[in-house]
Amino acid sequence: MTGRPAVLEALRVTKLFAGTVALSDVDFRLERGRIHALIGENGAGKSTLLGILAGIEQPTQGELRLDGKPVRFASAGHASRHGIGMIHQELQLFPDMSVSDNLFVGRERRTRWKTVDQAAQEAAARAALGKLGQALPLRALLGTLPLGQQQIVEIARALGHDVRVLLMDEPTSALTGSEIPTLFRVIRDLVARGVSIVYISHRLEELLEIADHVSVLRDGRLVGEAPAAEVDVPWIVERMTGRDSKPRSPDAASSPGAPLLEAKSLRLPARPGRTALDDVSFALRSGEILGLYGLMGAGRTELLESLLGVHADLSGEVVLQERSLDGLGVSERVAAGLAMVPEDRKAAGLVPTLTVRDNITLSSLDRIARYGHLSPKQETSAAQAWVDALRVRAPSLTAPVDALSGGNQQKLILARAAMSQPRVLLLDEPTRGVDVAAKREILESMRRLAHEGVGVVFATSDLAEVQAVATRVLAMARGRITADFDASKATADALASAASRRVGEPDARA
Repeated sequence: MTGRPAVLEALRVTKLFAGTVALSDVDFRLERGRIHALIGENGAGKSTLLGILAGIEQPTQGELRLDGKPVRFASAGHASRHGIGMIHQELQLFPDMSVSDNLFVGRERRTRWKTVDQAAQEAAARAALGKLGQALPLRALLGTLPLGQQQIVEIARALGHDVRVLLMDEPTSALTGSEIPTLFRVIRDLVARGVSIVYISHRLEELLEIADHVSVLRDGRLVGEAPAAEVDVPWIVERMTGRDSKPRSPDAASSPGAPLLEAKSLRLPARPGRTALDDVSFALRSGEILGLYGLMGAGRTELLESLLGVHADLSGEVVLQERSLDGLGVSERVAAGLAMVPEDRKAAGLVPTLTVRDNITLSSLDRIARYGHLSPKQETSAAQAWVDALRVRAPSLTAPVDALSGGNQQKLILARAAMSQPRVLLLDEPTRGVDVAAKREILESMRRLAHEGVGVVFATSDLAEVQAVATRVLAMARGRITADFDASKATADALASAASRRVGEPDARA
């Protein structure tokens, strides 16, 4: 460390959950006016440590110190009163309230008659979002906005408090490349004013760009720390995983085969929080991995949802293996051979009241049942096979699904989709908020499924990801396909240019 005074420290902190060790004897020191990156695989204990620093969790053993003095935060509110704020990976917002109201929950602006001063709140909300380069519809219900815009609201809400320590758990997981520099500018402005920041991200290059110091956790233990200027990605990965960073080489996907899916002139009217689709057409062949690359508001999610039959006001036609899916709802399209992994695993992917096993088998009960009856033994065997295949780390098949880390929850949702034996698999930001090892396993699973003849369509804002796994890439901007690239020609410059192309400019077909 640099010898600067510590604003917040964790000393020999241990945390147990029902006998499971989440943190073991961890020391952590955050210096004033510095950005400290906290790194580790899913389940390493990063979010648990942040929860303890934020007063959300209490340590089983060990102590916290604030400005060198022992402190025990009884709650998140107690920590907040000491100037500690947190941006959560899983959004802590109210979907049925407006954007403006979400920014001021618990600290509403009041008129002299003690009523909520909506005009003052909207003016302050507009200014707060403007610092992040965003102009969102302030009176729209938050739940109607795309996940990336909701995450911006979460960030703006945290920055609205007078914080001296800001804990950021995956703040960019739903942001695109064009929004991240704006967030970094805001972070650096905060640090210049003396704010101290703990920053978690699975985007390792991003961490090294923004951090002053890094600490690495593995299996709940601190396994390495150093100034950010003295480390690189291989150093981090080796400590995260206990092995070197050389990627495994999965089998390449088989050559694309017969025509499988075709979208013909899809049009979707705009709605609050929903991007319009404007005459979108493309074809997918079996064994093909088709990447949809674009920035926030490009229409990627809307396109995947339209293929699945989510939007009743869609026009155009979707054809699967020469069969029109017109008039079919979501369940009927799933039965026909479509499956989807949504972007927001918490709100749209998981059933939190069910076990790990039940979440995996949920879409395949008809395949497991015999004569209308479910065999628990058969269901357990089928779920275990997919847990093993996708390396899902879970305490047991009967554990609640919220006992899993974010990356393992994502692999579980992918297991459920794959178990339904789809002809076409739709994936919306499939590696959002997962660590480097889980990302590699998810991408390998996509390649294996393609090798077996499944057509894969996945949406991403990660250039490296789309270049690593896609056999073909469609760039999208403002609800249109602006370029169709063979993977060999999908360079970073070409994709970035196509993703920012304005309506009316010529398409790039490579």
